[in-house]
Amino acid sequence: MTFKLFPKVIVFFIISLLFINCDKSEDGIPTDLEVENFILGGLNAYYLWQSDVPDLADLRFSNQNQLNSYLEGFSSPKNLFDNLLYTKENGYDVNEKGYDRFSWIVDDYVALENSFQGIIISNGMEFVLYSEKDSNTNGYGVVRYVVPGSDADTKGVLRGMVFKAVNGTQITNKNLQNLLFGDNISYTINLANFNGGNPILNGNSINLTKSQLQENPIAKVEVFTEGTKKIGYLLYNQFASSYDSELNAAFATFKASGVTDLIIDLRYNGGGSVQTATYLGSMITTESNTTVFSKQMWNKKVMENNNASNVIDYFTDNISSTKELINSLNLPTVYFIVTEDTASASELVINALSAYIDVKLVGTKTVGKQVGSITLYDSDNLQRNGANLNTNHTYAMQPIVLEITNANGENNPNGYTPEVAFEEDYGQISGTINLGILGNRTEPLLNRTINYIKLGTIPSAKTPVSIKKEPITNSKLQRPFANEMYVEFKK
Repeated sequence: MTFKLFPKVIVFFIISLLFINCDKSEDGIPTDLEVENFILGGLNAYYLWQSDVPDLADLRFSNQNQLNSYLEGFSSPKNLFDNLLYTKENGYDVNEKGYDRFSWIVDDYVALENSFQGIIISNGMEFVLYSEKDSNTNGYGVVRYVVPGSDADTKGVLRGMVFKAVNGTQITNKNLQNLLFGDNISYTINLANFNGGNPILNGNSINLTKSQLQENPIAKVEVFTEGTKKIGYLLYNQFASSYDSELNAAFATFKASGVTDLIIDLRYNGGGSVQTATYLGSMITTESNTTVFSKQMWNKKVMENNNASNVIDYFTDNISSTKELINSLNLPTVYFIVTEDTASASELVINALSAYIDVKLVGTKTVGKQVGSITLYDSDNLQRNGANLNTNHTYAMQPIVLEITNANGENNPNGYTPEVAFEEDYGQISGTINLGILGNRTEPLLNRTINYIKLGTIPSAKTPVSIKKEPITNSKLQRPFANEMYVEFKK
């Protein structure tokens, strides 16, 4: 989905109690195994599937030397991390918590921290990649949207543009990673005419340069007058806590405009902060500060050493960091635009609100990510500000540590299916790219949702399938934190 969970969680208990028979002194841990020792210790403490993975058992190693010998058997920190996850690839059978599909590790936690606030190295062009209609190897890209103020925006890249080559080289399933997602700071996209899914170069090209870029996730705020209805529209692309005040300001606009109906567009929102998700839910409908927004279930060790109230998130009437009052619309119904890129905190808001108000969905089925993570660092208590933060490396982990439900104990790991099914048309449906302008009344998905509000239940679109190839990937999914829902320790 990228997102950050911020429930009311404290440091649950003294970390040292969890590292049974694992001496973390400098004398016991060789320098070249410090990262590996951190990985195993952190997963032992918080991993949701800790009790299901034999090598994460508290009594697995009788002393530090035995542990060191085990850690030496892995070729890299990532190799160890991957082998400790509860995945189908590691030979595990699916259990009541499912498989782990979302844990990951990074070797640069500064970049990770930036990503949670929408700060990335990017040229601002977000796109989806497809295989050509008559080829299983050659590919092309279609621009989905452009971050305002980015290099792509300045250079005139537009939603719906097609490119089939980079630096003059045809995009294929074998070179797309190096061409578009490598370490190259700049590249040139060679534009093409769509031609029914077999694009033809048209001689135009645009050179793009990546830089540190922070995207404002509140991408569009509009109010449409439709007869007696005032329909508020918010295109929201990430639950980034650094923009909580701006999110609240958008709802102040809706409130001042007398909005009667609300559309939240989460089509490209892979997630973010659970605390921000709680704020958004509180802006949509008004509930007391003692009303449950969501519930968390951690591993057995954490749950046994933590008060039950600390793993419950509540609706709120203010933003904790600024103490500003939340602008709540107190609506009985909300409409969400969703796609296969809608995940994590986005799905949390949908699920949490469904326990209290009528939630309507338009678009395509969501990802199905009902689990969340925390960032673990190599320090005495595994926090960024913890004592003895290891400065010999910058590894951090983002393991899945909790499952999250609504107040009724419900979630959906298979994703949420809209009542009104409607796809963005990248040319795969009609044979012609028909995306429209985001935030414009005539944009197909927005238009469909407004009509749903005006007319009530309407049949799903039935358009002939022309090409219908599934996307190879998209630019957001190439980031390791694309569909993240994370929780921070309360400081």
